[in-house]
Amino acid sequence: MTPLAANDDALIEPKEGLSYVRGSKAIPLSDATVGQFLLDTARRFPKRPAVVFREQGIRWTWQVFVQEVNVLAAGLLALGIGKGDRVGIWSPNRVEWLLTQFATARLGAVLVNINPAYRLAELEYALNKVGCKAIIAAECFKSSKYLEMLQELAPELVGATPGDLRAARLPDLRVVIRMGHAMTAGMLSFCDVIEQGRATFDPATLDAIGVTLSADDPINIQFTSGTTGNPKGAR
Repeated sequence: MTPLAANDDALIEPKEGLSYVRGSKAIPLSDATVGQFLLDTARRFPKRPAVVFREQGIRWTWQVFVQEVNVLAAGLLALGIGKGDRVGIWSPNRVEWLLTQFATARLGAVLVNINPAYRLAELEYALNKVGCKAIIAAECFKSSKYLEMLQELAPELVGATPGDLRAARLPDLRVVIRMGHAMTAGMLSFCDVIEQGRATFDPATLDAIGVTLSADDPINIQFTSGTTGNPKGAR
């Protein structure tokens, strides 16, 4: 490791009872967005492994990963998801989670991480607290049946046109996307959104959106507390 310059005020390990560190000011902070970092990485290392989900049988290079991210971004865009919109993700660790994180960042949308252990009241609180326009959910996790819980909160799903939900208890929610190939009344399947994205993907459109985004734009809200707590945000 190259020694720091004598006039550098970096603090690389806690000292004198302090619980924080600070980096060197000699190297300016990057102003690139997450989307720009992703595209740059794919250009530099297109054939290197990027994503492995053994249980789902997925092994993608950076080149393939960025293609799938772009396709999902195009699919979400076709559903009316854009900059500043909140998109909830309610799922254990799956490739759909990873794709959604980067696809929403490409659009400037804000991913809302919903705790996989949340119960009904906590889910309702989280979705309404930040005004989620869409939610992408796994079918279930352990004893939590996510789709059934969403149906309980929004019984209007039964007769709703997928992508145009109007629910009394979830007034901001319009789009419910379920993972997997199965169909559920009022919900889109993740696979259908991907196919829509493949049909409508236009690189120029995503690039035009990208130039409007800033590294200072929020792209993630992390819920770490229950119904009485406050969400923590991240950029």
